[in-house]
Amino acid sequence: MSNLADFLYRSAAVYPDKTAIVFGDVRISYQELKSASASIGKGLQQQGIKPGDRVVMSCPNLPQFLMVYYGILSAGAVVVPLNILLKPKEIAYHLSDSQAVAFLCFEGTSELPLGQFGLEAFNQVNSCQHFFAITSSLQTDSWQDQPTLAMLLSNTPMDDPEDRSADDTAAILYTSGTTGKPKGAELTHHNLAMNALICSALLATDVNDTHLVAMPLFHTFAQTAHMLHAVTSASTLVLMVRFDAETTLQLLAREEVSFFSGVPTMYIALNAAVDSVGESDRQTITDRLRLCISGGGPMPLEVLRAFEANFKVTVLEGYGLSETSPVACFNTTDQERIPGSIGRPIPGVSLKIVDVDGNSLPPDRDGELAIRGHNVMKGYFNKPEQTAEVLNNGWFLTGDIARCDEAGNYYIVDRKKDLIIRGGFNVYPREVEEVLLAHPDIMQAAVIGVPDDYYVEEIMACLILHEGRELSPELVKTWARQQLGDYKYPRYVRVFEAFPLSATGKVLKRELREWVKVASKE
Repeated sequence: MSNLADFLYRSAAVYPDKTAIVFGDVRISYQELKSASASIGKGLQQQGIKPGDRVVMSCPNLPQFLMVYYGILSAGAVVVPLNILLKPKEIAYHLSDSQAVAFLCFEGTSELPLGQFGLEAFNQVNSCQHFFAITSSLQTDSWQDQPTLAMLLSNTPMDDPEDRSADDTAAILYTSGTTGKPKGAELTHHNLAMNALICSALLATDVNDTHLVAMPLFHTFAQTAHMLHAVTSASTLVLMVRFDAETTLQLLAREEVSFFSGVPTMYIALNAAVDSVGESDRQTITDRLRLCISGGGPMPLEVLRAFEANFKVTVLEGYGLSETSPVACFNTTDQERIPGSIGRPIPGVSLKIVDVDGNSLPPDRDGELAIRGHNVMKGYFNKPEQTAEVLNNGWFLTGDIARCDEAGNYYIVDRKKDLIIRGGFNVYPREVEEVLLAHPDIMQAAVIGVPDDYYVEEIMACLILHEGRELSPELVKTWARQQLGDYKYPRYVRVFEAFPLSATGKVLKRELREWVKVASKE
């Protein structure tokens, strides 16, 4: 098995009538999904798309996402999924940087005119030769004088995916670009296949499982931990276009979901919405939901405990990045769970903690986390210098500060770039956030560094309070000072109605710093 799409073809052969996708009232079987993807792959080939060509796609969580993703792979091409919130200039950058030859773009909505943005970007990039509109209806044959997905679907399905080698690139996933322009991580068929298979094995997933996908499929977390993982096991995927806590709880009950994953902000929202479902639905959720996964950032312990108490389910934390396919480290059901730990390396993957010179550090010392194994990317597409900065003898330098205990359990201390250095002392925002979140009036906390004339950087706590609560900055500072060293507690406190979030629900601290700057000038 060399082409990642082989998993879909195999699941369709063994479980042709099994429901692959649930979207509203729509039910799509594995045979129907495979047939659609095989037709798209054949259509792309007839348009001159060759194995190894980059094909960009921009699509929300619709059945069409899976059809197109596996269609591109079937043709032997490299799939390049984009964040659907990008603007025309940003889309054009990705089309050009990936040297894409084709672009499949969802038509969009009145709230998000993705098709208009995509077509505008496509017209700016001469090297990208083909544009296909992904329309809501699979029968629509033209959109703004552009060919649509219907044209590709009209082709006779391929019998088998185009043969590829394990080391050929399957997907290019762009990093968020928190420093500099986004870079495309090249992930091979072997990278992604191994990650999907290990997810399935570690989580004991099988044909009887139902996944609720509340995170965007264009992101590495949902793409592997849900989509690729589910398809290898012939599980069912219930798709949500966007996360909403009350709708999520309704779907968990109605579809009898057994597997859910999300980022910490989603769990915070679900805790807050727990009373929106009736007793019967809540019982269905607790009876059927067997496992939840948290990733994309550290899970506050108070949030984890509250969710487990509300829904009588275990929440396991893992860790990974786009560059590691993504899963690198995970808590498993057969080992003692340590709250706050991201667990241990997955099979075939090694981790170590290094100092600034790259030397390995002993247990219980903070340093940068490095990863080596079958999950590590080939490199950043067409960027050898940036690749050399993070890859050293097979080890990928994550940029995350972590530590390992004597038993081999790993803990993320903080993002290297989020580290606050106050008067020469290192302050890790996560530690301060954990203390703040223990306060009964605080629902969310994000700690950032702000410029200071004396200490160079000072600590600011940005908070969202529980509905109807009030809390003065002085009380917050007193609370934190009672539990943190004098150099760690926040000297500044701001209360917000909401935080700037990425498409996956992670707090965008860079944008939060900009908000603070603007507010300071007003």
